Amino acid sequence: MPHEFVRCEVREAVAVVTLDRPAVLNSFHRAMARELQSVLDELAARAEVRALVLTGAGRAFCAGQDLAEVVPPDGSRGPDVSEVVAESYNPLVRRIAALEKPIVCAVNGVAAGAGANLALACDFVLAAKTASFIQSFVNIGLVPDSGGTLFLPHLVGLARAKALALLGDRLTAEQALAWGMIYAVHEPDVLLAESEALAARLAQMPTLALGLTKRALHASLDSNLDRQLELERTLQGIASKSHDYNEGVKAFQEKRKPRFLGR
Repeated sequence: MPHEFVRCEVREAVAVVTLDRPAVLNSFHRAMARELQSVLDELAARAEVRALVLTGAGRAFCAGQDLAEVVPPDGSRGPDVSEVVAESYNPLVRRIAALEKPIVCAVNGVAAGAGANLALACDFVLAAKTASFIQSFVNIGLVPDSGGTLFLPHLVGLARAKALALLGDRLTAEQALAWGMIYAVHEPDVLLAESEALAARLAQMPTLALGLTKRALHASLDSNLDRQLELERTLQGIASKSHDYNEGVKAFQEKRKPRFLGR
């Protein structure tokens, strides 16, 4: 299905998804959010796609919500912000979390507001040295959304999460890496290539096991030891019945590289 604001290109087993509103720093309006939701649904259903890269066109990753939509410059009444969160951002974060394929986010420029938290919802965040992250909500009198109040404390600790959310200061890519908020930092001209290389590596791995591992790690955010042990037992039962488990064991015994099929 063609899309106007989100580009998607599948290269072998890797899908590269690009937010494509560069004139407004890839800020979201509801149409782009719906398109990204649709693209994620399409890719989830395509068995041949085994990893994703999410990035932005132009000089930004995503500047968050397009304020012209919620506060129209002509003075007309825009949609309620809570409705935008419910319709646009919550479904996106839930889709990213539920997608049992790895998602690499290539943050090529500023990631602000919901754009920052959308990046943090992904499994790997790689950033250009020139990129930055801003919890910009407080600067316009709002509260972090798109999972930010969950992701930030778990990633950087409560003290730093409060500093980011309450002060709304810009965090450089290097600082984000030092704080454990993101996975890696690269020069801008190699960021996308490095992100695609990581996704290509993940696409050759046992996709079912990766998805089950992702499910278990997300469950741990709201779990206890007994529930987590039981979940691990259940998921291990699923993984151990897969083609890739049998192939992995056979390859180990034969001292060769496994050929995983993602099932």
